[in-house]
Amino acid sequence: PARYFDTKTTEPISFFLSGLEELLAWQPNSNDEFNVSAVPLAKRQPPLHSRRPRTLVCHDMRGGYLEDRFIQGSATRNPYVFYHWRYIDIFVYFSHHTVTIPPVVWTNAAHRNSVPVLGTFITEWTDGGKLCEAFLAGGEEAYGAVAEQLARIAQHYRFDGWLVNIENTLSAAAVGNLPLFLRDLTAQVHSAVPGGLVIWYDSVLKDGTLRWQNELNDENRVFFDACDGLFTNYNWKEEQLERTQRLAGPRLNDVYVGVDVFARGDVIGGGFDTAKSLRLIRQYGLSAAIFAPGWVYEHLGKENFLQNENRFWGSLAEYLPTHSICTLPLTTSFSLGMGTSTFLDGKDEESGPWYDLSAQDIQPLYPELQGRLSTNCCLQDAWCGGSSLQLQGTIPPGEESVAVRLFSLQMPAPPKLFLNLLYKLEGPQPDDFTVALEVTTWDSGTCLEGNPTSLPEPNGRHHPRFLPAPPPGLAKLLAACHRGSHGWTSRCYELELQDCSLRDLSVIVSRQQPSLDETSFTCLLGEVRVLDTASVAASPPQVHSVMASQLWWQ
Repeated sequence: PARYFDTKTTEPISFFLSGLEELLAWQPNSNDEFNVSAVPLAKRQPPLHSRRPRTLVCHDMRGGYLEDRFIQGSATRNPYVFYHWRYIDIFVYFSHHTVTIPPVVWTNAAHRNSVPVLGTFITEWTDGGKLCEAFLAGGEEAYGAVAEQLARIAQHYRFDGWLVNIENTLSAAAVGNLPLFLRDLTAQVHSAVPGGLVIWYDSVLKDGTLRWQNELNDENRVFFDACDGLFTNYNWKEEQLERTQRLAGPRLNDVYVGVDVFARGDVIGGGFDTAKSLRLIRQYGLSAAIFAPGWVYEHLGKENFLQNENRFWGSLAEYLPTHSICTLPLTTSFSLGMGTSTFLDGKDEESGPWYDLSAQDIQPLYPELQGRLSTNCCLQDAWCGGSSLQLQGTIPPGEESVAVRLFSLQMPAPPKLFLNLLYKLEGPQPDDFTVALEVTTWDSGTCLEGNPTSLPEPNGRHHPRFLPAPPPGLAKLLAACHRGSHGWTSRCYELELQDCSLRDLSVIVSRQQPSLDETSFTCLLGEVRVLDTASVAASPPQVHSVMASQLWWQ
C-alpha cells in the first residue's frame, strides 16, 4: 500500500493522516510495524517535570516528510540533522497535515538522547472549521472518539504526545466543548503513554475567535488549564512576558514562549540574534519554544551546515539548561546519523552519502570556549559510523592541559567502572600530546534534585587507572583494548569508587613537555564507553525465538 511503502523503491516510509475520516478509521496494521519506535525514551536527570525552565524545539521544514520519511535510511547528500539534544527538553515534529505522526527515525534519535517527541494535530482555514464542527460541536461521544484515537496512535507508534493547533474560528457549541476535549485528550495520553504530554498552541480564544495573543491571558487560559502547557505565538513584547509570569503562577515552566528563528513579523530576535529573545524569556523564568531552527540549513545553505549549526546552538547555550545521563552503560561513537562514508574499526568501508537518524548515537555536549576550544563533527574520518568528534583548541602558556567536558552525569557511582577511549591526534606534532579521561564525582546525597547549572562544585577529580589489558572477566567483550588501527589509539581504564555520585566525564589533552608557548592541538574522538564492571561481567541472557518477517530481496 502506497501509504506505508514508497511507490518508487518499495521501501517502508513514515506517513501522516489527512482529515477526520482517516483519523477515525485508523487501526494498527501489520504494514506499519516499521513505524513503531524501537528505542525507549532514555531516563534523564533532572526529570522533565522538575521546576526549571524548559526548551521545546518545533521542527518545521518544507512541509515535512522529506528524506526523513525513509525508515531504513537513504543516500541523501548533505541532509538536515539535529544533534544538540542535551540542550533541549521536548521535540515537536510539525506539518500542515491534520495528524502529523512523527517519522520514526526522529523518535528513535530523540529517545536515545532522553528527549520526548510530540506529533501535531492541526485544523486550519475553512476545511479546519468544518472538521472542528464535526467533532467538537457533536458532543462528548464525537470528541471522545478523536481523543481516544490520538492517544492510541501515540501509544502504538511509541511517541510521547501531541501539540494541538486549532487555527480556525469556532462556533459557540464547538468552543464550549474544546476545553473538555483537551482535558479528555490529556487524560487519555497520560494513561496510554508514560510521561505523555499535550501542549496547546496559542490560537483560538474562549469565545471562538481566532486571534493570537502572544501571551497567557484570560482569553486563552481555559485551554492552558486543560492540558500540560501553552506554546505562545511569536510576536510578544516584554510586558506580555511579565503578565504571563504573573498569571501562570506555579505553572510558570508550562508556558513555552514562541521564538521564530526565521524572525517573521514583529519579533525581538531570530537567526543569530535568537539569544536576545531567549535572554528575556529566561529573565521571567519561562520556558521557550524554538520554532523552525532548520533556518540554519534552509537560509544559510547545506554546505557549511555543521559549522553553522554549532555556531547557532553555541550562541544559545547559556540560556539552555542541559540534562544529564543517569544510566550505564554509556557508549557512543558520536555518529550523527549521516555521513559521506561508512566507517568500521577506523576503516572507510563504503564511500557514498547516507542518512539515517535511527543510527544516530548518544550525543555529547558541544562545549565552545571563545578562541580556546571548539567542538565539531568530523565526517572525513571516524572509528565507527559516519563521523567522529573533533576537538580543536589551544593549551595556554604555562598550563599543562585542557579539559573538555563531554557528558554531564547524575547517578550513584558503581564500585568499579571500566572505561574505553578511542582517539586520534592530528596536526604537525601529534606525539607532543597525551589524551586521557577524567571523571568528576561528589559525595552521595548532595545532588539528585535541582538544576545542574547550579550544582555545587565537584569534590572529587579522578584520573582512571590505565589498563594495559582488559580484566580477565571482560576480555572477550572488550578485545577493543588492543584494537587501535588506521591511526586510532585505544585506551582502557578502570576506576574504583565508594559512596559517591558521578558528575562529569571529560577528556584531558595534555602536553608531554612543559612550555611557555601556546600550543594548538586537534584531536578526534572515535568512541567512548563507560561500563559498570559488575553488570558487564554477568553473562547476558540468551536470545530465543527470533522471527524475521517483511523481507524483500532486491
